Amino acid sequence: MTKPIALCAAAVMLAALGVARADSPSGASGIDPIAVRQAGYALQGGDFAYIRSVVEAKGDVKPLEVPAKAISKWGRVIPTLFPKGSETGENTKALPKIWSDPDGFQKIAVALVQASDKLATDAKAGATDLVAADTKELGKQCGACHKAYRAK
Repeated sequence: MTKPIALCAAAVMLAALGVARADSPSGASGIDPIAVRQAGYALQGGDFAYIRSVVEAKGDVKPLEVPAKAISKWGRVIPTLFPKGSETGENTKALPKIWSDPDGFQKIAVALVQASDKLATDAKAGATDLVAADTKELGKQCGACHKAYRAK
């Protein structure tokens, strides 16, 4: 069941990466960072929802290694997707603080990566109680970014 989800996610990301518009911040020759980050955040949200549902159902946590690793990889990319010129457009919810406080934004992205890496490690080990705690920490990092850098 996770294989079709992963393939669908990969297709969405490839489609988003191929999006180039003349009126986008990247211009006609590059990718549209707003479209890419919106697609990536949607996938991250789906991965996190899946993780939470397994934890809440007290299910087998070992398969959660895969979505946790995906969130970690995404967290490493996030700071690169906010170049100058991508502050507005395409219904972005990014607040100006991302560009005025890049160090704070980077710090939260690093914390997201660390939390998801820990979750992946604990999931691989089948450590149900640790995965539950890790999931709360991962949610805390997501919320910290939303609170500081995302419009409601």
